[in-house]
Amino acid sequence: QVQLVESGGGLVQPGGSLRLSCAASGSIVSIYTMGWYRQAPGNQRELVADISTDGRTNYADSVKGRFTISRDNAKNRVYLQMNSLKPEDTAVYYCNAERRQYLLNYWGQGTQVTVSS
Repeated sequence: QVQLVESGGGLVQPGGSLRLSCAASGSIVSIYTMGWYRQAPGNQRELVADISTDGRTNYADSVKGRFTISRDNAKNRVYLQMNSLKPEDTAVYYCNAERRQYLLNYWGQGTQVTVSS
């Protein structure tokens, strides 16, 4: 069973930065598509960014140019660097690991990010 544990969330002022980290059990980061999703109250969970096994990245339009997803295969970790944060970025952020061809999909427990002055 794959376990994903997020950390790094918190309260930050508009314009500030945070780096989220997702620690994965086992050596899965290099063979799964890893992603960050978020869910704000009353909204559906949405994709923020993901990174494929060959390093291709994909971002939601709302975060392009501000957020960066990266992966450290040796440490089995995935990161989300968030800069120029806005109040509308406030949400619970979830780490996801997917291996679509095997119908494998795992979620972390989420970490709260609050952007407020």
